[in-house]
Amino acid sequence: MFSKLKSSSISALFLLTYSLILAPWTCFFVMNQPIYLLEWNIINISSCTMTLSIILDMISLSFSNVVCLISGCVMLFSSSYMSHDPFLKRFIWLVMLFVLSMNMLVFISSLPAILLGWDGLGIVSFALVIYYQNMKSLGAGMLTVLANRIGDVMILISIGILVLQGHWIIVSMWDFHLSAYVVLTITIAAMTKSAQIPFSAWLPAAMAAPTPVSALVHSSTLVTAGVFLLIRFFPFLSQSKLFQPSLLFISVLTLLMAGIGANYENDLKKIIALSTLSQLGVMMMSLGMNMVYLSLFHLYTHALFKALLFLCAGMIIHNNLNGQDIRSMGLISKQAPVTVACLNIANLSLCGAPFLSGFYSKDLILETSLASPTSGLMVLLIFLATGMTAAYSLRLSFCSLWSNMKTPPLHAKAEKDPYVNWATTVLTLAAIVAGALFQSIFLPFSPEPFILPTMYKFLTIIVILLGLFLSATFWEADFFPKEMNKIKFFFTTMWFLAPISAQPLTKLSMLLGTNLMKSVDQGWLEILGGQGTFASVSKGFVMNQKFQIKSFNFFILNMLFFVMMILLLMKI
Repeated sequence: MFSKLKSSSISALFLLTYSLILAPWTCFFVMNQPIYLLEWNIINISSCTMTLSIILDMISLSFSNVVCLISGCVMLFSSSYMSHDPFLKRFIWLVMLFVLSMNMLVFISSLPAILLGWDGLGIVSFALVIYYQNMKSLGAGMLTVLANRIGDVMILISIGILVLQGHWIIVSMWDFHLSAYVVLTITIAAMTKSAQIPFSAWLPAAMAAPTPVSALVHSSTLVTAGVFLLIRFFPFLSQSKLFQPSLLFISVLTLLMAGIGANYENDLKKIIALSTLSQLGVMMMSLGMNMVYLSLFHLYTHALFKALLFLCAGMIIHNNLNGQDIRSMGLISKQAPVTVACLNIANLSLCGAPFLSGFYSKDLILETSLASPTSGLMVLLIFLATGMTAAYSLRLSFCSLWSNMKTPPLHAKAEKDPYVNWATTVLTLAAIVAGALFQSIFLPFSPEPFILPTMYKFLTIIVILLGLFLSATFWEADFFPKEMNKIKFFFTTMWFLAPISAQPLTKLSMLLGTNLMKSVDQGWLEILGGQGTFASVSKGFVMNQKFQIKSFNFFILNMLFFVMMILLLMKI
């Protein structure tokens, strides 16, 4: 066990040290805004050159810093959480491969080479989702990998379109119609990775993975890869007139769907997964409103407090006999005070409570959306979804932390583990302080200063408080129906996206497989395959044998006739 702890702790130490070393360089790049492009010319074929370009700028260094900080804390947490796992070393290698793929995606700027990191993320995330190798995780893994393969194919198509132009540089496209196709393919690829409608079903299903994987992969890194891709190629993508309005419409729908679904969900990890989906909608929405750096700002703050939320949820599940249903939890605040304190800080940051990290990015995005020339209906839906966020956060706290105890207090709540405490403490400090630090970095890049009326200025806080009040009222009044009805089924299945994403595909593949088996395996292959060939050869042998017997009989008769003729001639 010591060697296992040692290996995961060493990897955590390596990641945290890398993040610490990278921090001053990130500050230098933030203050001076230099951009270095290192290009390696691999091969020249005719007029088409294959190059690997590495970009060092503020976005790539800061993203890598945040990813490695969260990965280090998650690996530290895994040292305790996964200590009894017999395959811990395999888990560590998979996580380190994941971090490597993420860094490749961040630092490589050309579209063909970005496929290395993009595909690496998909393959390693599939291996991590099916880590427990039971039926649930295998099904979730298949759904995850198939959704992500759509994105991979879209990237490949966009690379193919670039080849038609005779170069790999996406911003130098001269054909208007082909550039529109590239915008479409890259947007669909980003939507699959960031689980936007209609590709949203895989993200809650991927919660079958171990909790440290959920904290790293499905909160801060893999799901934000799509947002990062759009940020990286935003100058090119924004040239298309339809790109921003369509992205805004889809992201607001996703935001609303995830917010309503989380209020009906009872699985602790799935509630947090739907909140991740909701915040991804906020990031995509800010890109749709031309707020690129605010989207990146929210991406960083969200990554920090969401990883903390998952780690705290992991400890609660671990101490609750591995039960994830919030209806069976209760009074955890008295039994695990440190975990609950960290969970509440992360929850408040998620809601956008003042002076926590989520407040600085979320409040700025919402205020800018009020001042931006967009549809009033869109703004109304955005604020409705913000109220939903506060509602499901309070419901989560009500059901699991402060309600009456529903389980026998016979199991010990372990909170003395230094690995877990250090990991949660570092992320809690980040969830409190990071927003104010990042604000000084991203404010110079925000839109021009604007003046809002006092009512608009306080609108975000009013909506959050209204969401909390309505959630408390409905929870006390037992408003939500306990038995399943059509409306509840509609919202809990993410507007029927979950069954539509899984069942028709499964049914189609099963029917196709059955028909192929009947027509090919049990049909033509029976005739043309091994058994058919054997039957044909056997029949040929039998016919040949019959022919030989008949030929022999005919030969004997001929010989007898010949002998008789000779005898007759001799008598004459």
